[in-house]
Amino acid sequence: MKLRFGWLFAAAVLLMIGGFAGWFYGGFYPIGADVPHNRLTYSVLELVREQSVARAARHVTIPENMDSPDRLLTGGADYNDMCAQCHLKPGRSASDFSVGLYPAPPNLAVKQGDIGSRNYSETEAIKRRFWIIKHGIKASGMPAWKYHHDDERIWSMVAFIERLPELSAAQYQILTAKNNTAEHSSNEHH
Repeated sequence: MKLRFGWLFAAAVLLMIGGFAGWFYGGFYPIGADVPHNRLTYSVLELVREQSVARAARHVTIPENMDSPDRLLTGGADYNDMCAQCHLKPGRSASDFSVGLYPAPPNLAVKQGDIGSRNYSETEAIKRRFWIIKHGIKASGMPAWKYHHDDERIWSMVAFIERLPELSAAQYQILTAKNNTAEHSSNEHH
């Protein structure tokens, strides 16, 4: 009897694996960004992302000058140019670009409380933001900015993002416009 149960169990497992393989290889899983993942797939992907970023960000060292005005101005200009289309500006709840992304990018202009599915300490959240901006997230629309920006520039974006939820739309405009004006005028003289 034990031998027969073992064969039945093995056959059931093989049948299940074959069914999953046929489903995936047959192209039946909806991959379009306009159809959300099923709950199991989303939960697994979220768990993998959370654990991977937590492990990788553990060794990030936060610079001491995160509140530097120069860092905030530099980060503000970069955020406006590179991030605001997806992660929005104060006073915006969506953009043409953000509504088409799945998973939906977080609105960084409002207080998040956490990053991802768990609450993190402020230090952990800052380290995670840096790591995510630098390395990106596969198949999410979040690019790896390390190829065009050094760590100092990325830390400036993190510093700005940390202050972003406190800004009004007018303050945001002033912070990002000042640096853009200075940047454009300095580029004209070269």
